Amino acid sequence: MADGPDQHGAIGAIVDRSMRGAEQLVYAVVGLLLLLSALGTVGAIGYRLVTDADDGVLDAVTTALDGLLLVFILVELLGAVRATISERKLVAEPFLIVGIIASIKEIIVASLKAADAKGEAFEDAMAEVGVLGGVVLVLAISSYLVRRKEREPAED
Repeated sequence: MADGPDQHGAIGAIVDRSMRGAEQLVYAVVGLLLLLSALGTVGAIGYRLVTDADDGVLDAVTTALDGLLLVFILVELLGAVRATISERKLVAEPFLIVGIIASIKEIIVASLKAADAKGEAFEDAMAEVGVLGGVVLVLAISSYLVRRKEREPAED
């Protein structure tokens, strides 16, 4: 039996189907791990908030806020995986939102450090806050432009 064009087409279709299935499986595993990570983090944050409250409510709440922002990042990444699976293409906007949340998280951390800093350390912390604020602005503009581009009619 000779190899003909039909046989190569059938093999290609089988390989394509197999690769799509493998891709979906990997995305499902990544999504499950993100979900479990988010749930575990929420549980740990709740536990630490209750147990650390005796040492100082402000410190406990600050730690909880830091952890909750991490949960938001995990949930946005889970949304990005879901969007990638459903649309069968990589969607940029969830990753831009993750960048915004991560930058805001670092702004909060830098601001808290700056509260205790003096002199050059304070100036460095404020410069970091300024740069991160710029990053948030650039990511927000990028997100706006991505949304605007997605609303345009498809070019044929």
